[in-house]
Amino acid sequence: MKENYDHCLEMILHHEGGYVNHPKDPGGETNLGVTKRVYEKWCMENDLNQKDMKDLEFDDVAPIYKKNYWDRVKGDDLPAGLDLCVFDFGVNAGTGRAAKYLQSMIGTTVDGGIGPNTLKAVHTFVDSESLEYAIDTYQSNRQEYYEKLSTFETFGKGWTRRVVETTSSAHKILKNS
Repeated sequence: MKENYDHCLEMILHHEGGYVNHPKDPGGETNLGVTKRVYEKWCMENDLNQKDMKDLEFDDVAPIYKKNYWDRVKGDDLPAGLDLCVFDFGVNAGTGRAAKYLQSMIGTTVDGGIGPNTLKAVHTFVDSESLEYAIDTYQSNRQEYYEKLSTFETFGKGWTRRVVETTSSAHKILKNS
């Protein structure tokens, strides 16, 4: 496991928040960004005793984020800083979409799955342009995606704050790596 996974997840959980059970939220009961349905399925598949949703902690959700998001976007294989951006976008908008935006940016086949060809193209792109440029371009494209959504007027302020904070955190990771 790449050493910054836990750190990236901590940043994401800052945005995902704690326990929520809003009657208008189609996800229903949620804690640390994990819905009750996803948590129940995880517990069944892994033969775990279920906790009450209100009692979930970092260690309860970390393996879910690792398998369902970090591993799907190949976080261990992405450059430090860019891994956070792709991981966070995957959590917020789906791993396939996060992968497609990465693939489109680096000029490789856009199929929504990050494999050896995408990873090679990422490293070639970063070598020719710079990791800082890759982070900024990815996040700018991500912001454009949000601004085109019909719900931007309602949720745009939060999405924009998330993009800005994730970009800043990604640059801090880059400086420290």
